[in-house]
Amino acid sequence: MSPERDHGYFCEGIAEEILNALSRIERLRVAARTSSFQFKGSSEDVREIGRRLNVGAVLEGSVRKSGDRVRITVQLIDVGDGYQLWSERFDQEIRDIFAIQDEISQSVVRALKITLSPDERQAMGERQVTDVEAYDYYLRGRQYANETSERSFEFAIEMFWKATELDPGFAQAHAGIATSHAWLFHWFGHDNAKLAEADRVSRRAVELAPDLAEGHAARGFVLWLLERRQEAIGALETAIRLDPQLFDSYYFYGRMALSSGDYEKAAEMFETAAAVAPEDYQAILLLPQVYRSLGRPRDEQEAFRRGLERVDQRLELNPDDARALYLGAGAQLATGDRETALEWTSRAASLRPDDQTTMYNCACLYSRTGHSDRALDCLERAIVGFGLKEWVEHDSDLDPLRELPRFKELLARMS
Repeated sequence: MSPERDHGYFCEGIAEEILNALSRIERLRVAARTSSFQFKGSSEDVREIGRRLNVGAVLEGSVRKSGDRVRITVQLIDVGDGYQLWSERFDQEIRDIFAIQDEISQSVVRALKITLSPDERQAMGERQVTDVEAYDYYLRGRQYANETSERSFEFAIEMFWKATELDPGFAQAHAGIATSHAWLFHWFGHDNAKLAEADRVSRRAVELAPDLAEGHAARGFVLWLLERRQEAIGALETAIRLDPQLFDSYYFYGRMALSSGDYEKAAEMFETAAAVAPEDYQAILLLPQVYRSLGRPRDEQEAFRRGLERVDQRLELNPDDARALYLGAGAQLATGDRETALEWTSRAASLRPDDQTTMYNCACLYSRTGHSDRALDCLERAIVGFGLKEWVEHDSDLDPLRELPRFKELLARMS
C-alpha cells in the first residue's frame, strides 16, 4: 500500500520473518512460504485460502512504507467462521521493524493460547541480521533471485553484496550470493569464474553460521557443480537435518542424484521436495523422467498429472510465469494435449524472449512438435553465450533438427 509501488519485496520479507519465527513452535503447524505466498494479490475469501492451505487460522496484513516510517496492519482470522482472533496496527520508524515482527509473532502465539517452552521463546527471537538497511537489500536480492533469469540473478548478487557490505556477518546474504552464482554457472554458460566465486562465498556462509540450513544447502549445490559428490551429499544432508522443511536441500539433492543416475534417490528427494512445498511444480515435473528410468509407467503418468495440477494452480495466480508455462507445456505434450503445449510454449517465448533457459526449452518443445523454424528461431536466441555445445549436441529433443543446414550452422557458431 506504499506510494512507491516497488515495495512488494519488503512486505514479503516481513511476512517471511514472522512465518519463520512461528515455524519454530513445535505445537504449531505453519504452511510453508511458497504455499502461502501463492495467494499474494489474490482476492479469494480468507476462509477458502484457509481450506486450501489446510490451516485453522490465517494471518494477513498490509504494509505502508514511506520514508523512514512504516505502518503495518495485521489481523489473525479464524477460517472456520471468518471472525478476527486478534488485530493490531503498528505505526513506527523503519528502524523498529525487527521489534514489530517480534511483537506480531508473540501476539499470534497469545491469541492461539499456546504456551512456549524456554527454547522456543529463545528461537523465536533469533535472527541473522540486525541492520535494517542490510535487511532491505537482502529482501530485494531474494525477490530478484526468485525470478530465475540471468539478469535477475545478476541483480540479486548485487543486492546481496550490498547487504554484506553493511553487515559482513550476514550469512543468509552470503548463501544468496553463492546460490545465485551457482545458478548462473549451471544455466547460463559454465563460467568457471562464477563457480569459483560460488565456492568461496558458500564456504564463508557456512563459517559465519554453522547452524544455518541455507548455508549448507548452498554449499551442497556448489560442491555438486564442482563434481565433489560425496562432500555435496554431506552438506545437503546437514541442511536437511538443520531444517527438514527447506525445499532447496531436497531439490538440489534430487537434481544431483538424477544427473548421476541414482534414480531411486532422485525419486525420494523430488517426492520430499514436492511434499514440503505443496504448490511447487518444478520438482514434481522432474519426477516423470525419473520414474521412466526406473520402469514405473504408472508413477510416471501420476507425476505428470500432479505436476499439471500444480502448474494450473500456479498459472491461475501468476499467468506470466514463463518457467511454469514451458515446464507445463512439456507435461501437456507428454500427456497428449499438443494444442495446449504449443499455446503455452508460445506464451513462454513471448514473455522471456531474451532469456536463454526459456528460449532453449521452447526450442526443444517446438522441435518435438515438428515446428523446425520456430525451434531454430528460439535456439538461435538461446545459444548466444550459452557455451553448452555438448549439451546441444546430445539433447534428444533436438534430434529432428540435426540434419537441417541452419542447425549445423548454429552448432558451428557455439564456443
